[in-house]
Amino acid sequence: MTRKTLVLLYGGRSTEHDIARKSAAFVYRNLDRGAFDLHLVGIDKRGNWHPQSTTTWELEPESLPIVPAVQGKSLTAGAHLPTNPREALASLCGLTAAQLDHCVFFPMIHGNSGEDGTLQGFFELAGVAFVGPDTLGSAVGMDKVVAKRLAHSAGIPVVPYIEVTEESWQVEADATCKRALDLLGLPIFVKPSRLGSSVGVVKVKEAASLKGAIASALEYDDKVLVEQGLDVREVECAMLGPVTPKPSVIGEVVLEADFYSFEEKYAQASRASTKVPADLPDDLAAEIKTLSVRLFQTLGLYGMARVDWFLDRKSGQLYFNEVNTIPGFTERSHYPLFWRHTGKDSKQLLEDLIELALHRSRVKFALKREFT
Repeated sequence: MTRKTLVLLYGGRSTEHDIARKSAAFVYRNLDRGAFDLHLVGIDKRGNWHPQSTTTWELEPESLPIVPAVQGKSLTAGAHLPTNPREALASLCGLTAAQLDHCVFFPMIHGNSGEDGTLQGFFELAGVAFVGPDTLGSAVGMDKVVAKRLAHSAGIPVVPYIEVTEESWQVEADATCKRALDLLGLPIFVKPSRLGSSVGVVKVKEAASLKGAIASALEYDDKVLVEQGLDVREVECAMLGPVTPKPSVIGEVVLEADFYSFEEKYAQASRASTKVPADLPDDLAAEIKTLSVRLFQTLGLYGMARVDWFLDRKSGQLYFNEVNTIPGFTERSHYPLFWRHTGKDSKQLLEDLIELALHRSRVKFALKREFT
């Protein structure tokens, strides 16, 4: 049997570049490296692809480095490449055509250009197996506004919100702020629609601060979610599987800060902690799992996702918050943590994700490409 090639792709051009490198290091440390012909390709902040040699690395790096390739082996996105997508992907990754024939890609790129469907579209054009949701699921999962619309259409409650686009903001900024305050009151959360890790998220407590918060968020994305601020508990469920996935135990983010900011997620001085399993009645935990599966199916996801929920402290109402289709894989990250508490260690989790990628590839390869 031909040995499989596994390409761990990491870094990327997004604001979450450094976190992606830490996530990739976690995957690297926990992979069964003896089971694959392992290749690592780092994408730097300018979009250049760098096939890596691990010979000079420490054995267990905390964050995978991106060492610029030498002798012309580094290729800039947009540079001259073969015209066939499959050949182009092989060239970018320093692979031969034979290696690509038995290859699975593990993208560990959070945010734009890695989690939003663009990279997945490249994989699909090239006809290769890859971990995580496909182009459609990645794109809709990344867009908080679109995901909330689809969740609402499936009968899943969402927190009241309005959408602000760059185009509308240029025409009616003051009117938009007034509408948001009239509809949502204070406090208000302002979030770039297509970023993760709470990048650019601001909690607005005073009306005078709203305009600046929206303008700031529009520096990160040309679509912004303006959402009613509620007093909530934040609970999460990790998903693993094909169209009908398995849910993990429910975990809860325990905060001392106002909200789960980038600093609270990743800084060493963070006061946030995670309680697994969350202290919830059995029927509520079961409801969260059921709704997480429904949300996963509604958004057309596959392989892995972490579904985040708000639980209103006063009313007990559950609301869909967001979904992460390439969730964090650092030592602090909830996705592998929740599965460990569900009985699946990180090595087995990665093996399951890779097998799901190969299964989908086999199914798609068997589809007819011509009408007869």
